[in-house]
Amino acid sequence: METSLPDFIIRFAEKPDAPLIVKYIRDLASYENELEDVTVTPETLEKYMFDQKGAECLIGEFNGNPVGFAFFHNSFSTFLGKPGINLVDLYIEPDMRGRGYGKAMLSYLAKLTKERDCGRLEWWVHDWNESAAKHYLNWGAEMVKYIRVYRMDGQPLDKFSKEFK
Repeated sequence: METSLPDFIIRFAEKPDAPLIVKYIRDLASYENELEDVTVTPETLEKYMFDQKGAECLIGEFNGNPVGFAFFHNSFSTFLGKPGINLVDLYIEPDMRGRGYGKAMLSYLAKLTKERDCGRLEWWVHDWNESAAKHYLNWGAEMVKYIRVYRMDGQPLDKFSKEFK
């Protein structure tokens, strides 16, 4: 998809992009000081993302070279009675930041949300990432108040799953 930025395009990822997507996931996790938590491999992405269609990804390219990605999946709002899109990761390579590529990718995702008749586009932001939050607020996003994300995985998930008999 052409953009208004010279020589920048956005395209949907394909199965051969799995190693690139893993690289970007690892780069973002390193930036967030969470690299030790990353276990994804190209093979797991191929299976769950592409074969089972569990998620989608946009790749941003400048002059034919990848410079970032936006990884997302479908959600559903019971309040709206409509599907939504959850952005999981948005990452632009450090030397390519400040050129509007991240904004273009988020704007394209907003357009995709409307084209698919989804009611919401949502994403999470670390509370320490004030620069990202400032951009999002300036672009019209709102922080959801009174909601905290809770997570269960690993051993607690295993243990709790055995509570149901």
